Amino acid sequence: MKVVLSGYYGFDNVGDEAILYSIIQALRDKEPGIDITVLSNNPPLTEKTYNVKAVDRWSVIEVCKALIASDGLISGGGSLLQDETKLRSIPYYSGVIHFANLIRKPVFIYAQGIGPLHHPFSRAVVKRVLRKPEITVRDQASKKLLERIGVQNPIEIVPDPVLGLKLAEQNSTWWEKQAFTGSAVTVSVRDWPSSVDYKQKMAEAFDSLAQEGKQIVFVPMHGKHDEKASKETAEKMKEKSYIAPYDASIEEKIAIIGKSDLLVGMRLHALIFSSITYTPFIALSYDPKIEAFADIAGQPVAGHVMEEGWDGTSLSKAIRSALQNKGAETAHLKETIGHLQREACNTAQKAIHFFEKEVRGNKIGEGSLKKR
Repeated sequence: MKVVLSGYYGFDNVGDEAILYSIIQALRDKEPGIDITVLSNNPPLTEKTYNVKAVDRWSVIEVCKALIASDGLISGGGSLLQDETKLRSIPYYSGVIHFANLIRKPVFIYAQGIGPLHHPFSRAVVKRVLRKPEITVRDQASKKLLERIGVQNPIEIVPDPVLGLKLAEQNSTWWEKQAFTGSAVTVSVRDWPSSVDYKQKMAEAFDSLAQEGKQIVFVPMHGKHDEKASKETAEKMKEKSYIAPYDASIEEKIAIIGKSDLLVGMRLHALIFSSITYTPFIALSYDPKIEAFADIAGQPVAGHVMEEGWDGTSLSKAIRSALQNKGAETAHLKETIGHLQREACNTAQKAIHFFEKEVRGNKIGEGSLKKR
């Protein structure tokens, strides 16, 4: 079986690379001989990292050739069909799906987070291209949004693929070199346009904790972009903090978060890394997907980066409370996330069964036409 994977791959975003890694891992676990081609912004690195074929996602000719030679397209996971961050996301990912539909290749929407869809154009395009694909989404809000804009295909809710990531023993050379003593709080911060100085609020909370002897460790999830946001927040602090290497591997970033006592996070996949290592987290939201996952994991949202209803004092209080109840929170995560980890691996099986069924149906249809 030959499949093409389309997503935000090859952009040095650890969250999206973790999605790709987990989907590849799950597909190979269910179908060891599967032939995978990834549409990537950096094909050589993608090929080297995951031992797959990769083509330039921006080359229309290469993308079309890959789809024509495939048995089907997997679109996702991640937040691809949305117009919140980039206006070109909808045209690009919908365009890939539309071409697959045109050449009658089956399309599987893999645990996507849909929306926001602010513009009528976005809603119309998404409704149109999702008339044929098999659809799985990662949360109830995504399902409701698709139903609200008129998508009539069945929509199944499945866990984020990263929840199914199979982890070997995780180590971080960088972490070991720091020789931290006492409690450690990891932080995932990103830039987001806001009139609220949320980095200052975070810095005040972290100063309060650092004065009590807690180590504050920033973990950049999107390469140099998040390293910059981490440095800006750290510079607002009066106390010492640490910034983990922005180019550390997926496994090492999971290890760093897993070795900490608590994560304070904005990035969705930082929260997911925290969950799969059973490390309690406190979310700071910038997007509905953050609140959706925090609700699934049963962990608190301390505030929204575009709202004034929180400050450094309330955030530090929430962190202290979570640290005091770490044992109970860890046990809760093990219970809540455990079954989702098992279910996440089943999405790959759904995709493979769907493609097998469609390929068999196409062959039967071709045979009937030949007899006529």
